[in-house]
Amino acid sequence: MERFNPERIKELVAKIFERTGVSEADALILAESLVEADLQGTSTHGVSRVGIYSRRLRAGLIDPQADLTIEKKWPAALTVNANNGLGQVQAYKTLQLLIPMARESGCACATIRNSQHFGALSYFTNKAAAHDMILLAMTNVEACMAPAGARSAFFGTNPLAISFPTGKGYPIKIDLSTSVVARGNIIAAQRRGESIPPGWALDPEGNPTTDPEKALAGTVLTMAGHKGYALALMVEVLSGVLSGSDIGPAVGSLYKDFSRPQNTGHFFILLHIAAFMDIALFKERINVMVDQIKGCERLPGVEEILVPGERSFGKTRENRKLGIPLGEETISEFKALCREFGIPFSLAVLQKS
Repeated sequence: MERFNPERIKELVAKIFERTGVSEADALILAESLVEADLQGTSTHGVSRVGIYSRRLRAGLIDPQADLTIEKKWPAALTVNANNGLGQVQAYKTLQLLIPMARESGCACATIRNSQHFGALSYFTNKAAAHDMILLAMTNVEACMAPAGARSAFFGTNPLAISFPTGKGYPIKIDLSTSVVARGNIIAAQRRGESIPPGWALDPEGNPTTDPEKALAGTVLTMAGHKGYALALMVEVLSGVLSGSDIGPAVGSLYKDFSRPQNTGHFFILLHIAAFMDIALFKERINVMVDQIKGCERLPGVEEILVPGERSFGKTRENRKLGIPLGEETISEFKALCREFGIPFSLAVLQKS
């Protein structure tokens, strides 16, 4: 794969979205969120999504100029309507509303309805950690995962994430889907023409499969069996039922359904650490915890025990220095969009990885 300068990628992506009718400010938010995912090594939620987002924008399935509407406000809670706007943009703006509320009340939460796929949740949780706050974020997505014991999809991969500020130079970041694997990994395997590992998915008849085509037509498996099922249900209630968004199979498909918007829902709850404990003391205590975890007796062959978020922090440093690796398909898609919109393709290869 070839590596490219992250800032140049962000500039190009923002220009592409501006040509679809997105404002300059909102295009930068969206571009930053996608590039940040690639920097952390989560390429399934990075700029490889530019093509599908721009396609849905041009088809009128996402409103590039949508306002964010507060439908109900309590001292520490908001109900928000994304009005079919860009998921990343509307979620980012919601977080900006919650931060002063959490500073005032100690915590603040929001439901967001009528939204879209909004990328990597850790983009938002890491933003909160940078403000010395703790954000728990979750979202429902299109149905692709069966409840335990079923073969037909009802839930999405229904991810949830949380980040904790530390004094280590990086936040502890937990960002996971309630499926055994993010569906984006199956899509990536399909694009590469590769098989998937056993235990990831079932085909439409409910049989285990290593064929990504059959897996995408069937159902991805829940993580940890019934425990993943229970967590997926929790996310569906908080993100879908409580927000007023669509639920389960009613949620629109990002890739397959171009007849309607997605209408996903999100749930945020933001904690202001200072309401519970002095921030310096919190970081001192969490640093001690991290040191104790890393000091645990290791299994044979294990060089270092890592905490969640540490590996992606290292990957971010590497990718900022060497450039973000992009696949041939993503580059081809960028070039096609540049030709269509009359934008110069301005990315220069830094090196091959």
